[in-house]
Amino acid sequence: MPGSGSFYERRVFPWLNDKLTAGPELMRIRADALAAATGRVLEIGFGSGPNLAHYPAAVESLVAIEPNVGMQARAAAHIRQSRIPVTTVVGRAETLPVPDRSIDTAVSTLTLCTVSDPGRTLAELRRVLRDDGRLIVMEHGLSEEPGVARWQGRLNGLQNVVACGCNLNRPIADLVERAGFRFETLRKFYVPNVPRTHGWFSVGVARPLTAEPGAGAREI
Repeated sequence: MPGSGSFYERRVFPWLNDKLTAGPELMRIRADALAAATGRVLEIGFGSGPNLAHYPAAVESLVAIEPNVGMQARAAAHIRQSRIPVTTVVGRAETLPVPDRSIDTAVSTLTLCTVSDPGRTLAELRRVLRDDGRLIVMEHGLSEEPGVARWQGRLNGLQNVVACGCNLNRPIADLVERAGFRFETLRKFYVPNVPRTHGWFSVGVARPLTAEPGAGAREI
């Protein structure tokens, strides 16, 4: 069953994850990334709901997908305080229980690093998005610096264990583009005060290629 797991996964890791991702710089990055969200939103890897406070007024409702029941328990208070109607689903991003082309904005923040099959996950997000929909990503991943990338490879096994399947070495922007999206905007940078092995971020907004064929991403 999705969400079943060890005591560490259900009770310890949700607390640890919230502690490690609650810094002011990461919260600022979240707010900037989510500013483009509109309409009916689907968020994979909802966790304890740290994005809820940063969604703009243009968001009408939210479908929250989260496989870890321990995370969902921590999310309850955030959901009660939210002005946005939230439907929570214990499930995995690789098999979304959502109709085709029914979502205006899909959101993945610090999640594509952990899903078991990022290609299938992105295919599902493309399926549920409307033709004019948007995918917002805020993800850490494989650095473009060879030296940092080598260390990410060395540390990846340990990261998998400590962070419940999280990977340091996934090329996020390439994965998104290979899945049939085109970035409208894309920023790649190191987050200040975070180890470089963990702090290379890709933040951007992408559309399904079928929506508006044209030029590549505008990096800013």
